[in-house]
Order: sequence, then C-alpha cells, then structure tokens
Amino acid sequence: MQTNFSIAQLADPELKNVERILRSCVHCGLCTATCPTFLLRGDELDSPRGRIYLIMDMLENARPASPQVVTHLDRCLSCLGCMTTCPADVDYMHLIDFARQHVEKTFRRPLGERMFRGMLGRLLPRPRLFRLALLGVPLIRALSAALPDALRNLAALAPSVPSSPKIHDRRSVFPAESERRMRVALLAGCVQQVLAPQINAATIRLLNRNGCEVVLAEGGGCCGALNHHLGQGQEARRWAKRNIDAWTREIEGGGLDAVIVNASGCGTMLKDYGFLLRGEPEWAAKAERIAKLTRDVSELLATLEVGETHARAPLTVAYQSACSLQHGQGVSEQPKALLQQAGFKVIDIPEGHLCCGSAGSYNLLQPSLARALRDRKVGHIESVSPDVVATGNIGCLIQISGAARVPVLHVVELLDWAGGGPVPIALAGIERASPTTHKQN
Repeated sequence: MQTNFSIAQLADPELKNVERILRSCVHCGLCTATCPTFLLRGDELDSPRGRIYLIMDMLENARPASPQVVTHLDRCLSCLGCMTTCPADVDYMHLIDFARQHVEKTFRRPLGERMFRGMLGRLLPRPRLFRLALLGVPLIRALSAALPDALRNLAALAPSVPSSPKIHDRRSVFPAESERRMRVALLAGCVQQVLAPQINAATIRLLNRNGCEVVLAEGGGCCGALNHHLGQGQEARRWAKRNIDAWTREIEGGGLDAVIVNASGCGTMLKDYGFLLRGEPEWAAKAERIAKLTRDVSELLATLEVGETHARAPLTVAYQSACSLQHGQGVSEQPKALLQQAGFKVIDIPEGHLCCGSAGSYNLLQPSLARALRDRKVGHIESVSPDVVATGNIGCLIQISGAARVPVLHVVELLDWAGGGPVPIALAGIERASPTTHKQN
C-alpha cells in the first residue's frame, strides 16, 4: 500500500512503524473472509482492509479521530483472524492498538461512554474491587428495564453470587507432588480469579501433579490487556511493569523455567511485553525476557510427559479455540491433543476460526454484535451435539455459557479431573462411566 507520510512524521519512531505496517498491505481482501464483523455487516469499513484505509487517512493527515473512524475501529474485536489469513503478514494487531490510543487522545466520547469505559478500565483489572462491585448486580438486574444496554449486558454476564477470594496478592508456593522438573510462575489474573477461581486451582493441581513447582509472585496482577484494548496505554504499561518486577524477583531469587498463563487473552498480551515496552530502555530487556518465558498452560503440558490420565466419563468435547490462542499465539493443536490423550473424544466446532464475541470487554462495549456472534457460535456448537465445550480462555467460557445448553469448561478443568482431581463445578451432577481407580502422579 502506498503511503504519504511526511519526513517530519516519519521522524517519530511510532509513526515510522505504523507506516511500515501500512505499506505491507497488498489490498488483496482475503482478510474480509475471516473478519467476523464484515461477515455480520457486509460493510467494507467493518473489515480489516477498510479499517486500515481509515487509519492511514487519519494518521497521514494528522487528523483527530472522527465519529466515523471511532465507530468502525470500536467494532473491531481484535480477534486477529485477519493476521492468520493475511498472505503479506500485515501486523494488524499493533496497527489497531496504536490507532486506538490515537482515538483516546484525540476524540472526546459522550459522557456516559467515557464513564462506562473508565469504570471498566478501573474495575475489571482489580479483583477485590470487582468482587465488591458484583454485590450490586441484583440491584442492576432489578432496574434493568431503565438502564442502558451496556449495563444490562454486564449484569447478565456477571454471576449472581460473587466467588469467595481464593488467591490474593501475596507470594505463594505450591510444591511439585513428585520430583521437581520445573519451577514456573502462574499469572493469577484478575477477572478470572473472581468469575472462575476453580480454573487457577485446577491449573495448580495439574502442574503440581506433573512435577512443576508453581509460584504466585507477590505484586503480580492484571496483564494489562483490558486497559490496552481500551486505548489506555499508560495504565496497561503500568500493569506490565508491575508483573515484570514480580517475576524478575522470582528469576533472581530461585529461577523460573516459564511464566504460565491459563487465560489466552492474557498470554497474547504477555508475549507482547517486549514490543509494548520497547521504547523504554530500562524495561525493554526485562520485558523481552518475560515475553520469551511466557507459555500457555497447554503449551507447557504438551512438552511434558503428562502422567497417566483417564476420562472419568465418556464425554464428547467440542473444543472452542479462543482467538487469542489460535490467532494471537499460534497455539491450536496442543489443547486438543491433551484432551484426546486424557481419553476424551474431541470434535471441532464449525467456523472454529471465528470469534465468539467475547474479545475482552467487547461484549460489554458492543453488546449487539457480541450477541450475534455468540448466537452464531452456539448454533455451530449445537450442530455437533457435544456433551461439553472446552476452551482455553475465560472470556469465551463466560460468553458461550450464557447461551449454550451444555456445560462450558476450561481445558485444564477436564485434564485435572482426568488425572484424579475433583469433578469440575460445571459437571457436578454428572454420572461417572465406571468406578475406576485412577492413578495420580
């Protein structure tokens, strides 16, 4: 793609990188075939190619973001399906991230929208505050008829009863059950430890059982992705630095073989820490080191000789491949292979490359489009008649379970159960296929 940035503009290293990304686009349009919003709306401006044109025009002409540009950029899920499809390797992820920060700097949103986005950016990354806020969900539901769609959707997605705190912001070490093979840090996360704390618990048991000492580093917190995709770059970098400091202390203290993530949206963010902080010399090297150590939990387990496991019920599992895992990290086969190895029958979901509509806070900010994508996904799930759905991301789990007729679990919950762990909460009433005794490591 031909660009027309001035020499003065290209003196800015950020714009120089943007120009490089724009020039790599060859206008082929293959991205439109895998863009969920284009498939729903059929509008070129709601495709990656259309958004690229809008971004180029805005930045070349040094314009503040217009309402039209904001509308179409806000509709982007950042699912990154276009990057998997693109034959020219256009770095759309970093382009849309930069454009969103430009929007937040140059466009004044309506007051209600500013307040809602600000609330999400402050509330969701802080587990204690988020858990406290959930106490107001019953009141929001009672008043839902008089509230905006965004608040109604927030209440619909939230649990009726907040979970009890399971993991706090303190250092904890969970030793390997057998001879220690690895020492890893687990990102405790933010939203997940409030909405589904059983995922972290299952992850720790699973890793311990397979020879991993698991550390929850003091000072760790949100990965920064929620703020990052809201265009709140400064806050995102602050979270990143906090995590980098926490894990660097562990590296220097006892060493780390990996930083493990069980929410794939967070994993994509962590693996990009080096790029995020590349312009800050005092942080760049440490950030890159953490990025290189980061592994999705399924990536790590796939490299281990996982101990003997047996599916404790003959379940057919539909695997929902989270966009941030398959497109953002290039991890697609490992979770399915692990489930099959554990004795489950694994089937793919039609249109598995398309987003379910969760996309971080997208289902709160764009509820109509998110519901359409969720219903499309659930329809495909029902077409293959699984017993359960398994995914590697809390966002997909919450989004799909709001409409699916079958239980939706995290992959690690099934793997932990197959290895001798407790029955997952979502399967509490299931009958076991046989009273088999299962070997634990």
